[in-house]
Amino acid sequence: MNINELKKRIADAGCVGAGGAGFPTAVKVAEGADSLIINAAECEPLLYTDYYVMKRAMERIASGAETVMEAAGIPNGYLGVKAHTAKRLGLSHGDAVSSHVKVHILPDVYPMGDEIILIYQVLGRVVTPGSLPLSAGVLVFNAETLYNVDRAVKEGLPVTEKWVTIGGKVARPVSLKVPVGTGVAELFAHLGVSVPEGCVVIDGGPAMGPVINPDTAVITKTTKGLLILPDDIPAITSKLSQNRAVMAHASSNCCQCTLCSEMCPRALIGYPLRPHKIVRTSLSLVEEMPEAFTEAQVCSACGVCELTACCQGISPRRVYAQVKGILAKNKLRYQHKGELTVDPDREYRMLPSDRFMTRIGVAPFDAVPDFLPDGYVPSRVTLPMRQHVGAPAAPAVKAGDTVRAGDIVGAAAGVVSANIHAPVSGRVASADAGTVVIVTA
Repeated sequence: MNINELKKRIADAGCVGAGGAGFPTAVKVAEGADSLIINAAECEPLLYTDYYVMKRAMERIASGAETVMEAAGIPNGYLGVKAHTAKRLGLSHGDAVSSHVKVHILPDVYPMGDEIILIYQVLGRVVTPGSLPLSAGVLVFNAETLYNVDRAVKEGLPVTEKWVTIGGKVARPVSLKVPVGTGVAELFAHLGVSVPEGCVVIDGGPAMGPVINPDTAVITKTTKGLLILPDDIPAITSKLSQNRAVMAHASSNCCQCTLCSEMCPRALIGYPLRPHKIVRTSLSLVEEMPEAFTEAQVCSACGVCELTACCQGISPRRVYAQVKGILAKNKLRYQHKGELTVDPDREYRMLPSDRFMTRIGVAPFDAVPDFLPDGYVPSRVTLPMRQHVGAPAAPAVKAGDTVRAGDIVGAAAGVVSANIHAPVSGRVASADAGTVVIVTA
């Protein structure tokens, strides 16, 4: 299969980055790389979604990788998986999972799932700050994304289901596949899961996932997990803090110990990030001279600076987020000049996952979930037209229409966009520019 045919099949199926980024996969597939990395690092604590995708569908993941590699002329493939997951799966470093894909065991550190860190760990290459991995000769795809690619290419199946982990403060953590668009409240009711008083629900991992309202939130193509966590642990209190208070605290209380900069995962591979300096910078100065702060764009928002390094409760991550907003408003992008130097002490400054879990208060909730069988069908699905990076899909149905599972209900509206398909058969209850709601038959 040539690369253009592959891209068309992937685009038709609505494949996007299933690891959480949501970038349309067809746009990402390109020639010019010599290596493909399957990102199965499962970056954040408490998530076991990719673990179960690998445990139950490793052949599909490898087949999807081989298909992309053949079409794009990529000779080398690597399955990047953390040591604890590899042990559970019975994998060893260098094992072949397919003809051209070998296992690369990653250390159990956070945030190993950041593709910039992953590329350096696997290949020893530093992607130039502000550039795409392709500039370093690499393509990176999440394990579930390649599972979806294989289904699209081999069977013409669109992305209509999502593998998710339900964990945290629950009696029985589980992983399962559910239709995209399933309401979180309905799913919790089906599983007998309740949100205790004093707890919140996180979409994704405890460090980077946002707090959501379970009564209105739905499963999307990028949902990796739903975690129920106490609102008084460090991972959550940082999310609930008011932005104005965070900014005032940062500028007035930093002791300039520099530990945030010394532990920043991207700074350790040479990126120009100095969190200890940004927190003492006035946002009014950034507004006045935004071109002097463009390096903020290469921050991954992993939260190591805020959740582990700082002893003062300061959030350099939140400050960087504010600076990024100002840069976006001024349409400024970071352009790197000069050499990059990896910190010789990087190996000793990486953050062990178990220590990170303890520090952010989620260690008591870490448990390998049970896997539930397929077949759950909700009473309705709510499909946001924006479940991906780029332009939202345009509704392709109207209220009252009857649809079958797999029909396009939202058409990609641009080069960087993605189709949305009906995950269930039923009647369209409503359709507007933002969402399509289907009541199951």
